[in-house]
Amino acid sequence: MVYVIVDLEATCWETRENRANETIEIGAVCIGNEGKWVDEFDTFVKPVTHPVLSEFCTQLTSITQEMVDDAPLFPEALDDFQQWINNCANGDQYVLCSWGYYDRVQFKNDCLLHNLPTQWLASHISLKHQYADIKNMRRPIGMKKALQKEGLFLSGTHHRGIDDAKNIADIFLIYQDFWTMPPNN
Repeated sequence: MVYVIVDLEATCWETRENRANETIEIGAVCIGNEGKWVDEFDTFVKPVTHPVLSEFCTQLTSITQEMVDDAPLFPEALDDFQQWINNCANGDQYVLCSWGYYDRVQFKNDCLLHNLPTQWLASHISLKHQYADIKNMRRPIGMKKALQKEGLFLSGTHHRGIDDAKNIADIFLIYQDFWTMPPNN
């Protein structure tokens, strides 16, 4: 089993409006079945529905307009990501792991927007919710708080996909024997 720790960044606005978010960064870390860090993946993605990033989004993520303007569109970025997963898995099964369900839902929404299949998302777990269960917490907490709880420091830039994926991977490795995998694995 290979574990793909993934974190997405998406278009966002300061006020809640009826605008669909689109992925602007895919960051991921591949953990092999022995709990070893195998590889990492990072790509920016050019949004199509709302191609101009809000000032709020740039401030939150540190992702600039130039970064996404020069990036591949979602179908190409997803193809690169899936090829990377296949290379990491090397024939083994994989499970997508994210801090909450947001990333899986965002992937699904982007796939639907671009008429791409979504069955590859079937094997997914929310580390955020399982972490709360493992720690007997009344409700889940954010990644930053979980890092603090574990005595770990937030490395890199918070709300950057690759940096958040690396931080989540640090938490994942501490509890690697405690995560409950989906029933199809």
